Amino acid sequence: MNDLSITISPEAAGDAQAIERLHERTFGPGRFVLSAYRIREHVNHLLDVSFTARIGTLLVGSVRQLPVTIGETPALLLGPLTVEPPFRSRGIGRMLMERALKDARDKGHRLVLLVGDEPYYSRVGFKLVPKGRVTMPGPVDAARVLVFELADGAFEGVSGKIAPDWSQARG
Repeated sequence: MNDLSITISPEAAGDAQAIERLHERTFGPGRFVLSAYRIREHVNHLLDVSFTARIGTLLVGSVRQLPVTIGETPALLLGPLTVEPPFRSRGIGRMLMERALKDARDKGHRLVLLVGDEPYYSRVGFKLVPKGRVTMPGPVDAARVLVFELADGAFEGVSGKIAPDWSQARG
């Protein structure tokens, strides 16, 4: 299945244009109205926990994480995660997620949230956030808000509005 040599590397500042083109191709213009994008408008993703997938020099996938808060609790918001359509179903998305989660844990982060399909993301350990426990700006399907604890018990007692981590907002 994995007949191609895939390299997962931390995202570099110079990757931004190629990643934006990948997002345009895979998500289209409708991505800007999604709740997660409303948060991304205010705070930059963290390069040290965001990654690219390449086959040779060809960028074929990307995952980003940005700093958010749930009430007063710091967390990361994972996404977007995307892989070029011809390279899907080869484990690239999973490789990107696993690296992003591992490095986030290694850097002391405790919680990761995302908005996505529970059957897909549960394979790496994401769990459904109980309905009403968190809110996001704009409409979002509560059945798609998922959490991953990087530290045991990190989500216990955490609730509230998911917002950009304003301490790291763009100037």
